[in-house]
Amino acid sequence: MKTIFLFASISIASGLLFVNLYTSLVDARSWGGDIPNSIATAREYFKTVSPGNFFRLISPVNQVLGLLVLILFWKSAPSIRLCLGAAFVLYILADVFTFAYFYPRNDIMFKTAQLSDVDLLRKTVSEWSLMNWIRSLIILAGLFFSFISLHKIYLLNTK
Repeated sequence: MKTIFLFASISIASGLLFVNLYTSLVDARSWGGDIPNSIATAREYFKTVSPGNFFRLISPVNQVLGLLVLILFWKSAPSIRLCLGAAFVLYILADVFTFAYFYPRNDIMFKTAQLSDVDLLRKTVSEWSLMNWIRSLIILAGLFFSFISLHKIYLLNTK
């Protein structure tokens, strides 16, 4: 029964990873495609809803599930606890990275920078795009540890 929560954690983290990859492959390329017009279009589009709405909802769910599975499997083998702890820390790290690095750049691109400041907008989109791949790798590493934990749990249960 406990493994259902681990599967849920893996599923949510996988969803976060794929949405993050989509943002790198589609959205960020669109934002930088025709600056300042592309930024103006994105600003207009994001007046109703933005990707941040998704991440602000799903990322905390991922963290709660990561903590929950760590608690549920705490008395399992130390290697399982270590892997689940590493996954949890990486999921938290991705969100800290989001608040510290991405939110300020989102503000520059979509709120505060003048559309006439093309150099600043290009630089910000470029920085955002590069570091989003790093954030994706952090989430992927968390998933790796979650999957290793799942594998170890199944090995432990088949003995």
